[in-house]
Amino acid sequence: MDLKLFVEVFVTLLVIMDPPGMVPIFLALTGPLAARERNRAARQAVTLALGVIVVFAVAGQSILGYLHVSLPALQGAGGLLLVLVALELLTGKADDPGQQTTSNIALVPLGTPLLAGPGAIVATMLFVQGADGFADQSAIAVGIVAVMVAVWLTLRFSGGIVRVLRPSGIEVLTRIAGLLLAAIAVQLIADAVSAFVKVFQQG
Repeated sequence: MDLKLFVEVFVTLLVIMDPPGMVPIFLALTGPLAARERNRAARQAVTLALGVIVVFAVAGQSILGYLHVSLPALQGAGGLLLVLVALELLTGKADDPGQQTTSNIALVPLGTPLLAGPGAIVATMLFVQGADGFADQSAIAVGIVAVMVAVWLTLRFSGGIVRVLRPSGIEVLTRIAGLLLAAIAVQLIADAVSAFVKVFQQG
């Protein structure tokens, strides 16, 4: 296995997914839930993200080509989805646990597009395209799994913060997370628009 490539894949995806930055958003979405439900949400989100990244690593170009979807379009869609979630956090609509289930939270927006978002998908596809032989492929696979384990550990043990913050602190954290999520969404949409503009200029 190519150790250098493994480190490159691990560091790149870790920076893109940003587990520490995910913690406030994760806690804002799962704060009202019981500890067991919160841990299950973390597990489901990481499992889904791993599945999405593996699928795009193996057949990403074929899927996008068949659907006639460009990467900027995927990026813009992810941004719009995050805008909706950010508005729920900012307006307090996400505070009522009766309005959402653990599975929904884990799948959207945690699993995708926050963890398995356009950045992680594109980076993985590029690594796979540049792979030369089984050794490189093994390094990429192990790197992806290692990142997912790191993300799961970060989310799994973030529950202790909930006990420290208490309900009032979680409410403040929810509003801050909503603002951060809105900023991420706007950046995704801006990057997608910029990419489309470059395509039109070249055409």
